Amino acid sequence: MGKNFVLTAVLAISTCLCAVAQDAGNDDNNTSRLRIGGYGEAVMTRNFYSQSFNRYKLPEKYKNDPSHGRFDLPHVVINLGYDFGKGWTMGSEIEFEHGGNGTAVEIEAEEAGEYEAEVEKGGEVALEQFWINKEFLDGRLNVKAGEIIVPVGYSNAYHEPNQFFTVYRPEGESTILPNTWHQLGISLWGRLKDWRYEAQLLSGLNSESFTAEDFAHYGATSPYEFKVANNYAAAARIDNYSVKGLRIGLSGYYGYTFRNTLRTPGQKYDDVTGALSIIAADFTLNRWNWIVRGNIDYAHFDNADEISAYNQANWTHHKYQDGNPHHYTNIGSNAVAYALEAGYNVFSQIPKLREEGDKLYVFGRFEHYNTMASGTHKSAYKYTKKYRFAAGLNYSPVKPVTIKAEYSYRFFEKPDNHGLQSDSPLYIQPYNNEPSISLGVTYTGWFL
Repeated sequence: MGKNFVLTAVLAISTCLCAVAQDAGNDDNNTSRLRIGGYGEAVMTRNFYSQSFNRYKLPEKYKNDPSHGRFDLPHVVINLGYDFGKGWTMGSEIEFEHGGNGTAVEIEAEEAGEYEAEVEKGGEVALEQFWINKEFLDGRLNVKAGEIIVPVGYSNAYHEPNQFFTVYRPEGESTILPNTWHQLGISLWGRLKDWRYEAQLLSGLNSESFTAEDFAHYGATSPYEFKVANNYAAAARIDNYSVKGLRIGLSGYYGYTFRNTLRTPGQKYDDVTGALSIIAADFTLNRWNWIVRGNIDYAHFDNADEISAYNQANWTHHKYQDGNPHHYTNIGSNAVAYALEAGYNVFSQIPKLREEGDKLYVFGRFEHYNTMASGTHKSAYKYTKKYRFAAGLNYSPVKPVTIKAEYSYRFFEKPDNHGLQSDSPLYIQPYNNEPSISLGVTYTGWFL
């Protein structure tokens, strides 16, 4: 997906908007059925640690590396929705991650005048949502089908930039789970008084894309023009709003992940399923000028050792093959993440600013996550057990816009060297802590 995809998408959106706007203008009630919205983030970060990919393998070598900076557009999203009437609605979301991507065809003089495709920039353009929904019983029951959000974990159900304080999305959940998790499937959902429920049938994840450092994060992606669905999975979520200002949610997922690819394993893997189980709980308290959020996620992956061995064998066999889309690393049998953040609106104590609707939240956040909380290969991946503290400000001069500033400090447990000196060959070098500062400007809203 490169420039041609982006131009085609923008042209299609423009055509759709013109057609829908004309239809809306002919509505007998002269009201528009079209909804246009979105959200976006522009970020600057300075990381005061090494950017080497080997910094965890040889921490002593990279201890004094200079800092490095990044500018980024993590997510820029266009949402389009339309009400067809009689309870039928459509929703869609096109997301440009990290500014999209670009390729160009050039004639290379050094390659005897051959045409060659060059990657000009990184990023991704993805259709993250496209669904048709039918409402029954005044919203108490809905049926939605298409590319839908899988609301497992807080950061998937509530992933817009005004729904978390940090500059980037919450790190723990975004590491161990797909994020934003979206898949083709069908959903039954609705609202019953103080309860909102959702149950989904989906295509399964692919364990060949699981990794040691990211667990199941890449499992929902597909390198093909379709998503393989040899396996199916189920997801569910329920939220309660009985207490004023408080939402409590519980979500879960279960599905097989092995064989959900175009490659067929041998008979010795007949009993291997790669069943993935996830349970997650989260809450949001928005009251008394405080916003407090918390989550805990636990995932168990069956047959981790067998699938790790299978992936390693495939890596040995296919590592020189161009275009190999999978990772083929060892995988943990369990992953965990938990977090707590709290922010107070200090402008609530200044009458003029309170009346004008300005908000300034001073916040703090603590989180822990581990993509290899248990498993045979745990000892080789101790750096996957991470802790992170963040503190900063969220300023909203108007409701859709939030300007964010954050200091974060990612750190690791110190190894127990049992009194050994640092020059001993048995001494285990501690990992270097990873502080950073980030600034971001975001928007979230419906424009029509």
